[in-house]
Amino acid sequence: MVKFEQIKGFVFDLDGVIASTSIYHAKAWHQLADELGVTWTDELGDQLKGVSRMDSLELILKAGGKENDYTQEEKVKYATKKNENYVNLLSNLTDDDILPGMKDFIEDLAAHNYLISLASASKNAPKVLEALNLDKYFKERVDPATLKHGKPDPEIYVRGAEILNLKPEECIGVEDAAAGVQSINAANETSIGIGDPEVLKAADINFNDTSEVTLENIKKAMA
Repeated sequence: MVKFEQIKGFVFDLDGVIASTSIYHAKAWHQLADELGVTWTDELGDQLKGVSRMDSLELILKAGGKENDYTQEEKVKYATKKNENYVNLLSNLTDDDILPGMKDFIEDLAAHNYLISLASASKNAPKVLEALNLDKYFKERVDPATLKHGKPDPEIYVRGAEILNLKPEECIGVEDAAAGVQSINAANETSIGIGDPEVLKAADINFNDTSEVTLENIKKAMA
């Protein structure tokens, strides 16, 4: 692991890291799974964390043994329907949905002149950041529409460093999903995993929840 003093930037996932929008994603996917006749489980919901919309749909169809039942056009239609459900649910979002400690952490990064970018697979990220009043901190965002590969491929985190004009080893990636941690590690960045340390055991640094994520605690973990 690199030294803390070498770090110049932070690359963030959004859902489950900055805000509790993952609950809205889960609700919208659950609604669609019910419509498709696929049994929803918490385990299936966990598999979708940090995964792109179309890849998530494929996982749901596979879970129900229906991966060959629909044309690509029909799959796009269902994925679009899920997104419409999700956007409707997002209308309830406010800055109260920022996860504990994360607003202070992001403000602290800005105050200490760290560069910040967003590496979310969600095409709705701009709407979410605006609703949370955090958009001013995330001027640099990876556009998921330009990506060829989803997490756990490193592409999104490589790009997250590139848009800050930093080397990967100068960045810390922040994630709550195993696929995201794999993506950070493969991009050669230092990984922070927020959540169950067993699930996120590949992370360089583990925090049980967002309230523990501070510059001081990261510095200690990298000492």
